[in-house]
Amino acid sequence: MSGRILYASALAVAALLSVMPLHSQDISVHEKRKQQLEKDIELIDRQLSENESRSRSMLSDLTLIRAQISSRTALVAESNRLIRKYSDEIYLTQLQINRLDARIDTLKVHFAKLVRSAYKNRDAKVWYMYILASENLGQAFRRYSYFRNLSSEMGRQAEEIRSAEEELQKKKEGLQKMKTDAEKAKRQVEQEVGELRAEEKKAEDIVARLKQDRRKYEKELASKRKEVDALNKEIERLIAAAMKGKDKGKEPEIDYALDAEFSNNKGKLPWPVDGVVVDRFGQHYHPVFRTVKLPFNNGISIAVARNARVKAVFDGVVKQIVVMPGYNQCVLIQHGNWFSFYCKLQGTTVKAGDKVKTGQVIGIVDTINGDTQLHFQIWQKQTPQNPELWLRKR
Repeated sequence: MSGRILYASALAVAALLSVMPLHSQDISVHEKRKQQLEKDIELIDRQLSENESRSRSMLSDLTLIRAQISSRTALVAESNRLIRKYSDEIYLTQLQINRLDARIDTLKVHFAKLVRSAYKNRDAKVWYMYILASENLGQAFRRYSYFRNLSSEMGRQAEEIRSAEEELQKKKEGLQKMKTDAEKAKRQVEQEVGELRAEEKKAEDIVARLKQDRRKYEKELASKRKEVDALNKEIERLIAAAMKGKDKGKEPEIDYALDAEFSNNKGKLPWPVDGVVVDRFGQHYHPVFRTVKLPFNNGISIAVARNARVKAVFDGVVKQIVVMPGYNQCVLIQHGNWFSFYCKLQGTTVKAGDKVKTGQVIGIVDTINGDTQLHFQIWQKQTPQNPELWLRKR
């Protein structure tokens, strides 16, 4: 009977403990996401502070600050989710502690009965007479087995109690740590909200200043539009040339195996640099003059640390390296019918015709007009794709 009780106790404790890892993994996911957002905010902070003394447009500052606001807002939301997870886990852990306490009490009661039984039957003569008084051979054997196993049973239950008490102590220590971490997260949220309000005020001040001199920034926008148009025409020309092949009248040599492999890696490609997306794919309007359309963005701009190394996102062949106004050096890599395009480089480590591997360094990001950003595009033949749909989730 005691053995069955002990076995059931062990199963109950194991069932309780199995719940915990799932919630711990949940918290780990939120903590990693929170760390990434903190890293993004730190990077933008550093870029803004490093370029304070440089001549740069307020529109560029506004773009960075709004990216920072977006990251900070996401960080506050992620921190609040983490706090809720902590709250749930604290509740579940407290339940486990209560049940472990109750289980230990039950084990101790059964252990005390075993001890009393052992004391009561400590005289070997009494044991012998008790066995002889059995009504049949089966009962005698059961009584003999009970006395023979009494000592080892006591040892097992004592070990079970010790193990449960150790687990209980770990749970209490874990509970205290979670409470401390939850309080720390709450204080951090309050601080982040304060930072967010300050950044929003800074953005509002820049918007007000930009509105005072619309004509000046319309000229800047016109200049930017020319640079974007020139870049778009050049990449279309380069891709068209790559698709036609070197010799006129001949079909281009396309690596169809590589083409298929690239297609199968949508959403799995590594990032070309570690940074924050500050300008996204597609059609957007001016952040201040809302009726003014910005040039269509065929890629994304990623704010990075100074001298960040750029890596190829997939195996391929370097088709061309060109220099474009406002974008400095640009590298075009072909992957079958797919192309990846890397701009705003201060130098490259590859040349046209080189075969490159995924993750291979192809250049260094330049700082242009105070901004250290990689402009990155992905094309399928002559159709631009949204790079964020191709890069792996961060």
